Amino acid sequence: MCAATAGQRGRKVLLLDHADAAGKKILISGGGRCNFTNTRTSHKNYLSKNPHFAKSALARYKPADFIKLVDQYHITWHEKTLGQLFCDVSAKQIVSMLLDECEKGKVDLKLSKEITSVSHSNELFTVKTDSGAYEASSLVIATGGPSIPKMGATGFAYNLARQFKMKVVEPKPALVPFTLGKDEALFKELSGVATDTIASCGKTRFAEAALFTHKGLSGPAILQISSYWNHGDPVSINFMPELKQGWLSELKEARPNIKFETAIAQHLPDRLAEVLCDKLPVENQRDLGNCKNANLSTSEQMLANWKFHPNGTEGFAKAEVTIGGISTDELSSKTMESKKVKGLYCIGEAVDVTGWLGGYNFQWAWASGVVAGEVL
Repeated sequence: MCAATAGQRGRKVLLLDHADAAGKKILISGGGRCNFTNTRTSHKNYLSKNPHFAKSALARYKPADFIKLVDQYHITWHEKTLGQLFCDVSAKQIVSMLLDECEKGKVDLKLSKEITSVSHSNELFTVKTDSGAYEASSLVIATGGPSIPKMGATGFAYNLARQFKMKVVEPKPALVPFTLGKDEALFKELSGVATDTIASCGKTRFAEAALFTHKGLSGPAILQISSYWNHGDPVSINFMPELKQGWLSELKEARPNIKFETAIAQHLPDRLAEVLCDKLPVENQRDLGNCKNANLSTSEQMLANWKFHPNGTEGFAKAEVTIGGISTDELSSKTMESKKVKGLYCIGEAVDVTGWLGGYNFQWAWASGVVAGEVL
């Protein structure tokens, strides 16, 4: 986005990528259909040490602007849920569109280029690669974070930023599954079971599906809450988000002969209901009519606020994005240019701006790329 924007302004642009193909992370996103933006985007959907930093770029390049570009290329799309937009056919269409935009700007794209050093003197940047050196008056760091290293992701952006004396907020895996310890191993037997929940950590809540895995917890609600989790924090799950306190007592009045586990299983997958009931203060096969109201109330409270204690996450290998990165204190929010080094720009996931799950990180990439491309 940045290269295409600058190129179409008449700037001579060289785009270097150490990968052997362009847009590899785009290609695997959204199950291969690329969740390319979210119509509900605002700065409130992002985590950063400076929660206001993203406002300017997001206001100047909106989801509607990217949708307009997608429509110009006749790429059909659909809204899946919660403002998330996906290609009808393939993520390859988005990569092809971006490459076409670069071609319009006469961008020189060079793949499989290993960068060996970067230096700056006399207002020029020199980038040395394994097959030659290049000079330019502006340099853009757009190399993302270390999430999904098998796709070639590294901490290159942070090393380069530190070289130029720029602060880096400690990077951590985000939008990442949790792992559970032996004390909660019983839930690992539920691998593949998913259910709608509200997941909470501290004051933050997300109402989406949770998924049990052979290692712990995943699914949209869990990935979302992982961005707000710190080691040692409990994660609470409301397994009955649609039901109000007292629903079991009301059911007892209406259907006293229904079995306790049957009542729970009306709202949850059978395997999950069985495991949860084993841990509730009511015998599974007991008729509701023979249950104490106090025990039913306690069961409701537990189901609405079930505490898990993750012992960690699956790390950068499984994290969709990275929290942290090049400090926003170092950058202009209007241009993404370094305050210390004229002509140096940092954009996208390399910066300490991390979006929620659902197309927000792509929108930040497009917006930050455009605002930098308009001025460099």
